[in-house]
Amino acid sequence: MITFDFQKYQYKKLEQYNLDDIKERFLKDNNMSGWYRLERTDFDRILDTASYIRANCDVFLVIGIGGSYMGAKAVIDAMSSYFSPSKPEVVFAGYQLSSDYLTDLLDYLQDKEVMVNVISKSGTTLEPAIAFDEILTFMNKKYGEKASSRIFVTTDEHTGTLLELAKEKNYTRFVVPDDIGGRFSVLTPVGLLPIAVAGLDIEELFYGAEIAKSNLKDCYYYSLLRHELYEEGKVVESFDIYEPKLASFAEWLKQLFGESQGKEGKGILPVSTINTRDLHSLGQYYQEGKDILFSTVLFAHSNATISLNQYQKTLDEVNEIAMESVAQAHFEGHLPSSIICMDEISMKNLGYLIFFFEMSAMLGGYLLNIPYYDQPGVNGYKDILHRRIKEDK
Repeated sequence: MITFDFQKYQYKKLEQYNLDDIKERFLKDNNMSGWYRLERTDFDRILDTASYIRANCDVFLVIGIGGSYMGAKAVIDAMSSYFSPSKPEVVFAGYQLSSDYLTDLLDYLQDKEVMVNVISKSGTTLEPAIAFDEILTFMNKKYGEKASSRIFVTTDEHTGTLLELAKEKNYTRFVVPDDIGGRFSVLTPVGLLPIAVAGLDIEELFYGAEIAKSNLKDCYYYSLLRHELYEEGKVVESFDIYEPKLASFAEWLKQLFGESQGKEGKGILPVSTINTRDLHSLGQYYQEGKDILFSTVLFAHSNATISLNQYQKTLDEVNEIAMESVAQAHFEGHLPSSIICMDEISMKNLGYLIFFFEMSAMLGGYLLNIPYYDQPGVNGYKDILHRRIKEDK
């Protein structure tokens, strides 16, 4: 179960809005895309493939950047033990240009049974293309002709260099849907195959998303609140988490909102904190710095019970008191907070929040009157980077 508190630590009273009218206008604009339909595309094949992978490797290496890996990593990290990796271990690459990371990764894989999932719509994005080239050399050397049976490609259905390579080498293929952008692709083969390989229940994930779709009232409240705060000069939203397992989920949120709404000189800058750690670094600025911030708190209760005899409370209770104390202090310092609380970190709850935030990102773009599916600004650095790489020295 998830509860939403948009009142206790807020200055806004949203009862004045007719949510049904706003929802009707929004849906009439016909701006929904594939992610909204929640179609179980290739579900059975994903489950069968994941079962085969789980039985035949120690490490499942996922190569991708942005939406090609962030959603899957968000779910897997949230559901994983801190100190016992899943079997097979799901490892990510191709999301940076670190020589040390790639070198250490190749060393780590030497004595492991490895399978690879490269995810890219075009196959030409620099970071995953470099990583895949190095990993492909490694796989061919390690497995020879059998390497092809250990490589899985998630790419465009009709075109692209990666698709052509997959056809040539007879790699198992999954499709990146044409009408779903990367940051909205968690509940497609892009995210579902790695999540299933990690041994997690993708049916429960979908079930949670379907519940969210049937109950959009809180989503509309949240989107309208963000927009009202933005218009009053609150241009930075901090996603504050109190369970470090949700750190990758917060990273996905930053991409989802940053790429969807940061356009045409508009949009809220998404940042994140891991509390209570960051209260001892950023907390001072949040409390008394420039008045540009508001917070969205993601709190999750724990099923673990650690009793603190000196306080006559459990550690989970102390963590919740800390969260509420911070929200109260911020409220008194004119930093409003919304509280989203999970009774536990579960696949159903994560699925609910994935759809909730995807819908909120779309609605926020609608309220800003901007195109929220593209990300033309990303090409700015890419154009310069590719030109400089090709320049003669």
